[in-house]
Amino acid sequence: MRGRILRPKQEEYLARLRRYTGDLRSVIAHFGAAPEDEEAVRQSAAQLDALFLIVVVGEFNAGKSALINALLGERVLEEGVTPTTTQIQVVRYGPIVERTFVDTGLITVTAPVDLLREMHIVDTPGTNAIERRHEAITTDFVPRADMVLFLTSADRPLTESERAFLAEIREWGKKVVFVLTKIDILESDEDLNRVMTFVAANVERLLSFIPEIFPVAARPALLAKQSGDHTALARSRFEELERYLVTTLDQEERLRLKLLNPVGVGLRVIDKYAAQADGRLALLKRDNEAIEQMQGELALYREDMRQGFRLRLSDVDNVLHEFERRGSQFFDDAIRMTRIFELVNKAKMKLDFERRVVADAPRQIEQRVGEIIDWLIASDLKQWQAVRSHMLRRKSEHAAALAGDDSGFEYDRTRLIDSVGRAAQKTVEEFDKEAEANRMAESVQVAVAGAALLEAGAVGLGTLVTLLASTTAADVTGILAASMMAVLGLLVIPHRRRSARRELESKVAALREKLMSSLTAQFETEVERTVRRADDALAPYTRFIRAEQEKITRAAGELNRLKRELTRLRTEIG
Repeated sequence: MRGRILRPKQEEYLARLRRYTGDLRSVIAHFGAAPEDEEAVRQSAAQLDALFLIVVVGEFNAGKSALINALLGERVLEEGVTPTTTQIQVVRYGPIVERTFVDTGLITVTAPVDLLREMHIVDTPGTNAIERRHEAITTDFVPRADMVLFLTSADRPLTESERAFLAEIREWGKKVVFVLTKIDILESDEDLNRVMTFVAANVERLLSFIPEIFPVAARPALLAKQSGDHTALARSRFEELERYLVTTLDQEERLRLKLLNPVGVGLRVIDKYAAQADGRLALLKRDNEAIEQMQGELALYREDMRQGFRLRLSDVDNVLHEFERRGSQFFDDAIRMTRIFELVNKAKMKLDFERRVVADAPRQIEQRVGEIIDWLIASDLKQWQAVRSHMLRRKSEHAAALAGDDSGFEYDRTRLIDSVGRAAQKTVEEFDKEAEANRMAESVQVAVAGAALLEAGAVGLGTLVTLLASTTAADVTGILAASMMAVLGLLVIPHRRRSARRELESKVAALREKLMSSLTAQFETEVERTVRRADDALAPYTRFIRAEQEKITRAAGELNRLKRELTRLRTEIG
C-alpha cells in the first residue's frame, strides 16, 4: 500500500490487520511455532507496505519464465526445456535489466517496464523439479503472494503433482488465477475447449470453486510484441491475460487482494495451531485421566492395604488370645488345694507358666509379623510396578500422537514421562526385599520396645515379646505366692484364681495394646511412605499437565477469537 492514500475504512482494516497478526504471532509462540509459520505471518504483515506481489507457480517446463518475459515484452528471464529457474526471482522495476544475487535462494531482477511500477512478479522453481529443494523454496514463498498465477501446460494439463500443490496453495486462502500455457501446440479450438473443460472440471471437483482460466501462447506472444505483429499477438490470446492484470486487476482490486493476503495467511496458521491445540488438549486429557487413575489406584491401594492389614493383624491377635486361653487354663489347673505345696515354689510355677502359657507365642508372633512385613514389601513393589506400567503405556500408546511436533511441549511431556518411568523402574530394579524386611522389622521392634519401655538393642521381636510375657509370669506367680498367706480359708483359693485371671487379662491386654498399636503405627507409616513416594514421583508430571492444559486452553481461546475477527474482517473487505 506504499504510496496509496487510503480511505478511512481501509485505514481501519489496515490497523486491525496489524493488530491481529501481532496477536497471532504472540499466540503461536506458545506452541513453539515452526519458523516458517512465524515468518509467513510476519511477511504477510510486512507485505502490506509493499507493492502488489504476483507469484507465478507451476511445474518446470510449464512456461513460467516465458510467460513473465511475454508480460515484460522482452526476454529478461532465461528459458529452456530443462529446469532453468533454480532460485526465486523477484522481478521489479529498474532503469536497466540487471540481476542481483540477494542470497542462495533469491535473485532480484530489475527491468524498465511500466507494469513493474505497479506490481512485483515472482518467478519460482518448478514444483516437480529434480532438485526437491526447489519445491520447498516455492512453498515457502507462496504465503507472501497477493495473487498466484498457476500455470499448467496444454500438453500435460493439471497433473497429479499440480493438483497436490494447488491444494497446498489454496490452504493459504490465496486468489488463484489459472493460466493454460502452450496452447499453440493444440491443433484446433475444439482441442483447446476440451483441455479447458478438463482443467475447470477438475479444479471445481477438487477445490470446490470455478476457476478463471486464461489460455495463452507465451513465446509466440513475445515474438509478436517484439515484431509488432498484431495478428500473431491476437492469435496468442495473451492480451486477455494482460487486460486482466492491468485493467480488471486495478488499484482498488489489488488493494482488496493485498488486504485479504494476511487474512488468508492468518486463518491458515490459526487452523493449523487450533488443530495442534486440540491434539495437545486431547493428549493431556488422556494424560490427566492416567494420572487420576494412578491416584485413584493409590487411594485404593491405601484402603486395600488397611483391610488386608486388619485381617493379618487378627492373626497376631489370635496368638495373644490363645496365650490368654492357655493362661486361664493354667490357673484352673494350678491354683487348687490339691497342688498347695507346688504353689509355694515360685521358681517352679514361673517355669511352668512360661512352658505351658508363654510356650511358642513369641515365635508365632514374630512369624506373623514377618508375614505382614513380607506382604507390605510385596504390595509396595507391586504398586511401583503399576506406576512403571502406566508410564510405559503413556509413552508407547501416544508416541506418534503429535507426529511432526518438535516443539518444547512434546519434549517436556516426554521427558517427564521418562522421568517418572525411570524413577519407577529404578525403584523396582533396586528393590532389595531382604533389606526392606530388615528395615521394617527393626522399626517394629524399636516401636514395640519403646512402647514397653524396654531397650531393643540387638534383640529380635520374639525376644521382646518373651520379656513382656515373662514380666506377666512374674506378676502372676507373685499373686500365687501371696495366695498362700490365705491358704487357711478354702474360699480364698477361688478368689485368688479369679484375681490371677484378671491380672493375666490385664497384662495380655497391655501387651496386645502395645504390640497392635506399634504394628498399626508402623503399617500406616509404610503405606503412607509408598503413597508419598509415588505422589512425589508423579508431581512434576501432574503439575506440567495442569499448567499445559490451562496455557493451551487460553491459547486455543485466543486462536478462536482471532479466527472470528479475521473471518469477520474478510467479509467486510469483500
